[in-house]
Amino acid sequence: MRILIADDSIVIQGRLVKMVSQIHNAKVVGLASNGEEAIASIQKLKPDLVILDLRMPKGNGFDVIRNIKKNNLSTTELVLTSFATNSHKELCKQLGVEYFFDKTTEFEQAIEVIERLTSQTKDELL
Repeated sequence: MRILIADDSIVIQGRLVKMVSQIHNAKVVGLASNGEEAIASIQKLKPDLVILDLRMPKGNGFDVIRNIKKNNLSTTELVLTSFATNSHKELCKQLGVEYFFDKTTEFEQAIEVIERLTSQTKDELL
């Protein structure tokens, strides 16, 4: 599974790269630190999964999600944010996001979902 990480925190990017690199059949193919970079990277790299923060400079995570949906890209979005309010979660759900996690309390759960998605992708390829 090809994964793009879009988060403006270098620390979070590093932590995610380290954790994803330990998942069998998962590969980080790109990093983006703002909304514009995320959109450009998704269009160029066509990742299977984007791990996406909602609050970033130069366009937020909602802009990125809307761009993915508008262009009918086959990228799955996993939102991992410190701004996990009910209104943000509801808007993500309305936009078609299946996976929404709070960085401060659900980081490990997000990694478990990535592991599950990666194993499903592998099984589908067999």
